[in-house]
Amino acid sequence: MKTAYKCTFAAALLGYVCQAVVNMFVPLLFVTFMDGFGIGSGMISLLVTVNFGVQLCVDLLSAKFVDKIGYKFCAVTAHALIACGLVCLTVLPFVMPPFAGLVISGCIYAVGGGLLEVLISPVVESLPTDNKAGSMSFLHSFYCWGCLLVVGLSTAFFATVGTGHWRVLSLLWAILPILNGFFFLFVPVPEPRSETGGMTLKNALSAKFIWILMLLMVCAGASEQAVSQWASAFAEAGLGIDKTLGDVLGVCMFALLMGSSRMIYAKLSRRMDVGVAITASGALCVLSYLGMTLIPSPAINLIFCGVCGFSVGVLWPGLFSTASKALPDGGTVMFALLALAGDIGCAAGPAVVGVVSEPAGDLKWGILAAIVFPAVLVVTSLFLRKKGTRNRLRVK
Repeated sequence: MKTAYKCTFAAALLGYVCQAVVNMFVPLLFVTFMDGFGIGSGMISLLVTVNFGVQLCVDLLSAKFVDKIGYKFCAVTAHALIACGLVCLTVLPFVMPPFAGLVISGCIYAVGGGLLEVLISPVVESLPTDNKAGSMSFLHSFYCWGCLLVVGLSTAFFATVGTGHWRVLSLLWAILPILNGFFFLFVPVPEPRSETGGMTLKNALSAKFIWILMLLMVCAGASEQAVSQWASAFAEAGLGIDKTLGDVLGVCMFALLMGSSRMIYAKLSRRMDVGVAITASGALCVLSYLGMTLIPSPAINLIFCGVCGFSVGVLWPGLFSTASKALPDGGTVMFALLALAGDIGCAAGPAVVGVVSEPAGDLKWGILAAIVFPAVLVVTSLFLRKKGTRNRLRVK
């Protein structure tokens, strides 16, 4: 790539780090919020649902306005909203009912997160690279490295200063989207356009393959976030492990192995059958859910938490690059629909965990209930291969 576009790629990578802040910072405070504000796990799970619910609404609406407004303006606005939401998080829960303040703050940064999710993938897909699938997987790996950064630095802060000063950390994390928003102002941002002008929403929704990919995206998002969003609370409250150790061994291991699998896929994407990878990843994910919940050993439960991260790593970039290859004229609408489906899953997975675990009094039951998502993913991918669509799930 030209130097200017390398800067664009770098800004996109940092954008996914900002996305990691949106999705990973607040879950580290679930137990703190439950203890400090007197909020139950069922209500806490609604924070995740609101976060991804707002993001999926933005995904759907962005198909209409992003192309008209422009990618650069939307990218800068997205970063500004993320920073604003993180700042509001430090104020609103203390000047109004706490849960309402958390929800409003979450809605603000979720709008920014939803915009970033729709924008960054098509921008990177439009850059002049010779390995689109590899670049896409490398891009998505930075979400994982961002999760590691957020969890690692936040854990170090809490261990040093204490969780009582979490508002200071929220303000510090707000600096990152502010800086990257300015970065986007000064890099060239291509406006993804196909020769035919791209799909309309009506045409996209009439394509059966889009619906199949969207179902897989729902399952992929739910399989990932059902564990990722609850990993800290699972280690701390469910397994009785110290918060610092639980964050490092649970959340960090999940993110590290997820990022590692995406880096491996980036290297092997030219010759990897994505259909086989998706099926195998789903099967490994089912196994990891069983290992986290049915084996009576906290150490083994945490190991399988990491295995789950590795198992879900290929799903998102694999499905995005598959869609780009199979439907090259999909454009913004296609990416928006895939992001919409992914966020439906991201909202559904943690919600199932929270709703089931609260009456059961054990997070393990909630995670076990969420096994339905990777199971459906495996069945759907096997169905596709049986019906002769294997070649359409191959990214060359």
